[in-house]
Amino acid sequence: MVSISTDSFYNKFAFVYPLVDVFLKPQKRVLIDEINTLPRGNLLEIGVGNGAHLHLYEKHTITGIDTSSAMLRIAGKRKHKGVQLLQMDGEALRFQNEQFDYVVLSHVIAVVDNPDRLLEEVFRVLKPEGRIFILNHFTPDNWLKYVDHAFGIMAKTLHFKSVFHLHELAMISRFTLLKDVRLGAVSYFKLLVYQKK
Repeated sequence: MVSISTDSFYNKFAFVYPLVDVFLKPQKRVLIDEINTLPRGNLLEIGVGNGAHLHLYEKHTITGIDTSSAMLRIAGKRKHKGVQLLQMDGEALRFQNEQFDYVVLSHVIAVVDNPDRLLEEVFRVLKPEGRIFILNHFTPDNWLKYVDHAFGIMAKTLHFKSVFHLHELAMISRFTLLKDVRLGAVSYFKLLVYQKK
């Protein structure tokens, strides 16, 4: 479950999020271009934020959730036909089993309190052979790992995990890796596409 302090942080953070969007926009474009190549389906985006990218989805039925009411208010002004926005915790999804064809986690998995619990919920709501798209930073084996470790204390203040290894999550073994797209010169950010086994 997302803590009250984390929820409060993102409510306050909503007004400066457009600055973050400038940095994230190219990565989200790669993510959504990948999704737009797939057959029409029901898509759940966990941590939809301010919804600045929602217009990029071309054919899917979109459900976007976020714990931040402030973010959702902004996203609500940008949503278009075929988009539903709900305030909800990704670690306690209020959806039926096997409801979605696709689930998107864009810069979310390293900010939730319990990433394994999040993946457990994703697994539950995904249809058989459904796909999950994880866009995030991953601590590499190169010199950047020292930056992640050094940034650890400040990262806690900003409510995210600077040191993050997806392979340490037990639930990831219940998915099959289909694609690993490295973003940027040092491959610090990746788009990982998994399929439910």
